[in-house]
Amino acid sequence: MCGFVGIIGSDAVANSVMLGLHALQHRGQDAAGLGTVDSGSFHMVKDLGMVSTAVASAATFPGRGGIGHVRYPTSGSTSTREDAQPFLTRRPGILLAHNGNVTNVPELTRSLRAKGLHVLSQCDAEPILLVLAEALTAIRPSGHTSDDVRRAVAEVFATVKGAYSVVALLEVDGQDTLIAFRDPHAIRPGVYAQRADGMWIVASESVALDVLAAGDAHNEVRHLPAGALLLLRAGEPEVRIDIAPRQTHHCVFERIYFARPDSTMEEGRVLSTRWKLGRAVAKIIEERRIEVDVVVAVPDTSRPAAMAIAEALGADNREGFIKNRYSGRTFIMPDDAARNAALRLKLNPIAEIFRGKKVLLVDDSIVRGNTMRRIVRMVRRLEPTELHLAIFSPPVAHPCFYGIDIPSEAELVAARMGRDELAAHLEADSLTYLDEAGLAAVFGPDICAACFTGRYPVKVTAQERADIMSDRRP
Repeated sequence: MCGFVGIIGSDAVANSVMLGLHALQHRGQDAAGLGTVDSGSFHMVKDLGMVSTAVASAATFPGRGGIGHVRYPTSGSTSTREDAQPFLTRRPGILLAHNGNVTNVPELTRSLRAKGLHVLSQCDAEPILLVLAEALTAIRPSGHTSDDVRRAVAEVFATVKGAYSVVALLEVDGQDTLIAFRDPHAIRPGVYAQRADGMWIVASESVALDVLAAGDAHNEVRHLPAGALLLLRAGEPEVRIDIAPRQTHHCVFERIYFARPDSTMEEGRVLSTRWKLGRAVAKIIEERRIEVDVVVAVPDTSRPAAMAIAEALGADNREGFIKNRYSGRTFIMPDDAARNAALRLKLNPIAEIFRGKKVLLVDDSIVRGNTMRRIVRMVRRLEPTELHLAIFSPPVAHPCFYGIDIPSEAELVAARMGRDELAAHLEADSLTYLDEAGLAAVFGPDICAACFTGRYPVKVTAQERADIMSDRRP
């Protein structure tokens, strides 16, 4: 899971790219990179760390086209500078970044090596770039046309499996052009808009467009179409070429956990979606006749759902935890030791909210269960009379192979324990999940919910599973 911003305009864009990256910092905290193109010359910096430090030197880069990226790896044990995006190839000159996960990287690596091309990083953006570059140069060495790019992206769709949204800069039809494409099932998100001054912006989430003033009422936010190619040039209308669209399966975990609540996805504002999920799980709580005095969100993702649950149950909604704003998201920490340390710094409970109350804690998901168990123990010390849990998603019982770092079944607590057994393990009085029917009622059928259901829209072979899990972080 990562975040990217791609821009093409009439003036230098490096500062605008950097601003967009700040809006997407929640999507990756391991590394960041920024590159620009200026009359055929490329300028790029990549490093470990947050945007404010990793790409600060890019502020003076020239160029009317630029791409920035924040990285959260789902493969490899650690991030390195070499794994950071964007990636650059000299033949032809292409600057590229992506968000998602390629499921057949070893196969692609072998195929590319047979053609004399070597993948040097652990990042699957590099194989995508090399497949695209090889397809273009097979057509002609330079002077590529829009139709050349169409044929090359068709080759990417035919050979690269998984979930990915891609943005790239290259010369097409004699002009610097920003291209964008999304996998045929549109699993990973991607949005774009044109500002009044003619600048085109493509990003992983609409909040990057908002901060760059491309998401207001006068600049329609559009979603990258499934299996299609966009060619974008400053001051000109978009060129859309449909190549290989399939039935869409948008990632549901983006909506539940990863995206900012002020972002807009295909079905609308993420905040509104989480509110609807809260209403759906509240119905199940009512059916189970669980009575509570106060509803408390585990910050921050769960706040809209907690408000909706409290309203539906007629209970108080209170802030029960103060969050340290300088701590990272524990889900995307590199290992369990880091997650343990981060949680101790992250949340400080307010005793009077819990003491003597029937408390309902609301969270978005339970993955390994370690974080929730520590939170429950923390709250138990404050002496609530009852402590219940509500999760506004179904049990996470299957790994994700498309860009969310959800581990193997052996590490997923819901794959080993039923609801009541897990409640006892977590030391809670009850545990209520959203069921699949409630999920479908909110999102409809056109989603990827494989982490809940085990139904993968893009087939992953046994060998591909083994390769992905062996390379996944502990």
